[in-house]
Amino acid sequence: MDQRNFEFLGKFLKARSGLVLTPDKGYLIETRLLPVARRHGIDTIDNLIKRLKESGDEIFAVEITEAMTTNESLFFRDGTPFSIFSEKILPEIINRRSNNKKFRIWCSACSTGQEPYSLSMLISDKKNELSSWQYEILATDISHDILKKAKKGSFSQLETQRGLPIERLLKYFTQNGEGWDLNKDIIDIVKFKYFNLLDDIKSLGKFDVVFCRNVLIYFDVETKKRVLENIGSILTPDGVVFLGGSESTIGICDDFAPVPGSHGAYRLVKCDDSLAG
Repeated sequence: MDQRNFEFLGKFLKARSGLVLTPDKGYLIETRLLPVARRHGIDTIDNLIKRLKESGDEIFAVEITEAMTTNESLFFRDGTPFSIFSEKILPEIINRRSNNKKFRIWCSACSTGQEPYSLSMLISDKKNELSSWQYEILATDISHDILKKAKKGSFSQLETQRGLPIERLLKYFTQNGEGWDLNKDIIDIVKFKYFNLLDDIKSLGKFDVVFCRNVLIYFDVETKKRVLENIGSILTPDGVVFLGGSESTIGICDDFAPVPGSHGAYRLVKCDDSLAG
């Protein structure tokens, strides 16, 4: 790939999605953009970038951005964050929100839906306690195609085998041929929406919990700081943000501090000690 085209693509992706394209990502360009090139009858990546530069076609630009930013997802990925949510954070919310009986969760890069649906199952586990409550999981992503798949709540045998305990599969899914469909009550808790993390975040409203896991690793420090500060602006005073296992706010954004004994979970520094529990 021509170096000038590589630099152009890097600037294009950073402006569009925050993704930092480093020289070692050449394989990613090939595997993700060659299928796009073939769909449009284009023979090389360089010619694909040439068309991107010259066409001014917004649909084409979105297609390239989505191809480069699509990532895989698993049910209950990494385990620990979901245990912390179920055993510590959700019980705290039930206790603290007992007066208005409302809470909202945001999954900021939901991919094919496994993360928000995992949370939906954990909430459904407590449906008796939450019978009179109002709650919502907002799941957003930068890929329109991925969101279409996520909304269906249908998964292959392989997808359900990756991270999903067999008891949850039998409890919350119905077999459909060689695949599995989530039960409607689990799907209905989740609202899917297109959203770019670089856009105006306040339009989404306030949240008690934010999952922004395995997203910041693709950004440079400046973009990480911007995203974290934006999340802080829409988080309730005692809210919690979950980051990926290799991600941290330390040295990037001073607005957050780790939740003691809860790896990967952070609260706002200004959170009152009585709320931090």
